[in-house]
Amino acid sequence: MMLHNAIRKASPGGHILLQATDPSTQRDVPQFCKFLEHQLLESHADEASGSYSFLIEKQPS
Repeated sequence: MMLHNAIRKASPGGHILLQATDPSTQRDVPQFCKFLEHQLLESHADEASGSYSFLIEKQPS
């Protein structure tokens, strides 16, 4: 839900850096991007610390 709000506020072509601790984001964020046609530029998982980061580019209008 927070990602959806951040995407709404971002300018077309803008970047959003999402940092999360929920392992399900590894599945959910790529699916969110694919479904809404945003570009997932980077994805990193640090299993040891339980942190996940995603760099997303909002689709152009």
